[in-house]
Parts: sequence; structure tokens; C-alpha cells
Amino acid sequence: MKQGIHPESYRFVVFKDMSNGESFLSKSTTNTKETVLWEDGKEYPLIKLEISNTSHPFYTGKNMLVDTAGRIDKFKKRYAKKD
Repeated sequence: MKQGIHPESYRFVVFKDMSNGESFLSKSTTNTKETVLWEDGKEYPLIKLEISNTSHPFYTGKNMLVDTAGRIDKFKKRYAKKD
């Protein structure tokens, strides 16, 4: 690795998968204003994910529909036949 190009300010952050509610604690440099109380009783910054390894079909082996942003409804509304 090159010296001096990687951030030094890593901190613990909770990542929450919004499609299934799973959460995990990891280190990150990302910023957020939201916080959450973790299992150890401490408060950590919260990053919301649309999809993670706990809900992605490649990792789970299940083909499931994940529509957190209403993309399917937007598509159907946009391309619906007008009577």
C-alpha cells in the first residue's frame, strides 16, 4: 500500500440493511448525523443500506424481490397504458 493516501480517522459505525433489518458493526470513515444504540450499550453512528450481503441474492442463494425505493411502482406508473 502507498503511504499517506489512506484515511486515519476510522471509527466504529453500525450498518443497517433496510430491506431485512439486519445490522452489523464495522469500522468506516463515512459521515452521518444519525445514531443508534448498539447491543453493547454504546451509541454509534448509523449508516442505512438498501442491500447488503444478508439480503443480496448472490450471497443468500435465494432469488427475492428487493424494492426499497418503490422502483417497480414508478416503472408501472410511467409505462402504464393510458385509457
